[in-house]
Amino acid sequence: MSDKDEKNGDGLQSVVMTMHILEQVARSPRGVGVTGLANTLGTSKSRVHRHLQTLVQQGYVTQPEDSERYEVGHRLIALGQTVFDSSGLQRAAQDPLLALRDALGHSAVASQFTPDGMLVIETIPGRSPIEIGVRVGSILSFHASAQGKVATAFSSPEFQARVLRNKLELFTPHTITTSSLLIEEFAQIRRQGWATAPNQIALGLDTLACPIFDASGRVCGSVGIVDMVQQFGDRPSDLHIRQTQLAANQISERLGFAGPA
Repeated sequence: MSDKDEKNGDGLQSVVMTMHILEQVARSPRGVGVTGLANTLGTSKSRVHRHLQTLVQQGYVTQPEDSERYEVGHRLIALGQTVFDSSGLQRAAQDPLLALRDALGHSAVASQFTPDGMLVIETIPGRSPIEIGVRVGSILSFHASAQGKVATAFSSPEFQARVLRNKLELFTPHTITTSSLLIEEFAQIRRQGWATAPNQIALGLDTLACPIFDASGRVCGSVGIVDMVQQFGDRPSDLHIRQTQLAANQISERLGFAGPA
């Protein structure tokens, strides 16, 4: 269909083209460019570009600043979570999250890895009379949240470099924004298997997070416990670490992960 056909034709064709573009972006784990989409869909680059710009504005597709490729956005992932089948991360996390909350009493949270950050997909409130946690649908940064740090640490060196190239926002005076310090921290997280971020995303708040892996062995999310910094101290207890790692392992197994990462 030509650009003229789209302007004069049925709006339904525009919807169909949008869906085709979303499908192609979702099937391209490393992203896809305008030319590739136009060739695959048999249409013009200008038409594809117009659709992509609308999808980017709405958050269904994202384009990294240093790339000409387009990737899945957080809103498309969030939408997919609502229709995910029984093998999906949200469903797989429900029982282990509840068990983690019951074992430790802290709020428990599961997050999905997305190109824009860690998308919170499931939370179980803690037993404290004061509610402490994060909202479902929140996007947590890769450099300042425990969920983002642990996912980045277990990602590829290329992805870590991408995180460090982007703007490292200073959320609090304790947020680490120095690339060399973050590189050292990612290495330490990978060795120990867990991450914390006391006072880094919000003053007084801390999270202990462990990575979740999918059937291919790639990190796809994280599971963690959230509470005030004084509840964890300078270092989480062995019990906290053990129970959080147990929950992460259970979720990973439900997703088909057989190790090692």
